[in-house]
Amino acid sequence: MAGPQQETGSPRPPTSRDVARAAGVSQATVSRVLGDKWRGRVAEPTAERVRAAARQLGYRPNLAARNLRLGRTRTPLPVVPALTNEFFAHVYTGAARVAARHGFGVLLYPTPEGTGPARDPFESARASLDGVLASSMASDTLATIRGDDLPLVMLDSDPAHSLGAATVNLDLAAGMRQVTEHLLALGHRDFLHLGGGVDSWTFDVRAEALAAALHGTDAAVRRATAPLTVDAARVAAEAALAPASGRPTAVICDDDFLAAGVCKAARRLGLRVPEDISVTGFDDMTLATAVEPELTTVRLPAEHFGERGMESLVAVVEGRPPEATPLPVELIVRGSTGPARRSV
Repeated sequence: MAGPQQETGSPRPPTSRDVARAAGVSQATVSRVLGDKWRGRVAEPTAERVRAAARQLGYRPNLAARNLRLGRTRTPLPVVPALTNEFFAHVYTGAARVAARHGFGVLLYPTPEGTGPARDPFESARASLDGVLASSMASDTLATIRGDDLPLVMLDSDPAHSLGAATVNLDLAAGMRQVTEHLLALGHRDFLHLGGGVDSWTFDVRAEALAAALHGTDAAVRRATAPLTVDAARVAAEAALAPASGRPTAVICDDDFLAAGVCKAARRLGLRVPEDISVTGFDDMTLATAVEPELTTVRLPAEHFGERGMESLVAVVEGRPPEATPLPVELIVRGSTGPARRSV
C-alpha cells in the first residue's frame, strides 16, 4: 500500500482518516482501537484489521493531542535511591517496561545520596506529571516533589500507614522466616542479626519477622546495625564477633552487602564460613555469587517488583483497583551456611 501523498507528490504523515479508509471502518473505531478502548465495543477481527492497517501505513497516534484532550501527559515519575544500587536498577527496569507497554514515558529521579530530602526537580512543571512511584527509602523526597494531589504508589512501605493511594510490597516477613527455619534446621541456636542502619520500614519488618520466627524456640539473638556498605558491615561484625566467649554460630544480615562484610570480618578473625560461622544475606544480587563461599540469601524479584509498582500506578491513574497481594520471595541456599558448631 502506498503512503499518503501531498499534492506536490511528497509523502505526508498518515492520519487516522487514512487508517479508517484502509481498514473500512470509521475514524471513531480507529480511535477506540488505537486508544485501547475497544473491548466490548469493537469486534476482535475488526480491531486487528485496524491495527494491521496502522502498521502498514506507519501511522502513529498524536499522543500529545490526545493527552491534552484527556488532561494527562502519561508521564509517571519513579523516585528511588541511586541506581548504583543494583536492586533499584532492576526495579526501574521493570517499571519502565510496563510504562512503555501502556504508552507512558518515564522520568526518573534518584534521590541525593540514596535517601533523604531533595530539591524539587520539577518546580515549574509539576503539572506535567501523572503520578509518582516511590520507594519508602526515598519517602522524605515526596513532600517537595509530589504536592497534595498527584497520584502516588509506594514501594516497600507499611500498608497501614502508607502515604500512597496504593502500596506494593514484597513478602519480606516470609523471607526472614525461611532464613530462620533454614538455620534452625541446621542446628543453630545462637544468632547475630546485623540490621541495615537505615530508618526504614523495610528493615523494621525484617527484625520483627526474625523475632517472631524465633519466638517459642530455645534460640538467642543479638542485634547490631551498620550502614549498607561492605566496609561498614566488616567493622561492625569484627566488633560483634571478636569476643571468643559467646560468639554466635550464625549471622543473619538484612542485605547482601552486609553479609559480604561479615564474611570479610570472619576471615580477618580467622573464622571459616560456614564451618565456624554461617552467614545469610537478603536480595540475591550479583554480589551474592561474587563472594566465596557464595551467599545463602533471599531472592527478591526486583524487576517484577518494579513491574507491579508501575502497573499499580497505571491502575490508580486510570481509576482501577490495583493488585494488593505481596510478591513472593525465595530462599536460595548456597555455600555460606552449614551445620552449627557448638558455641565457643
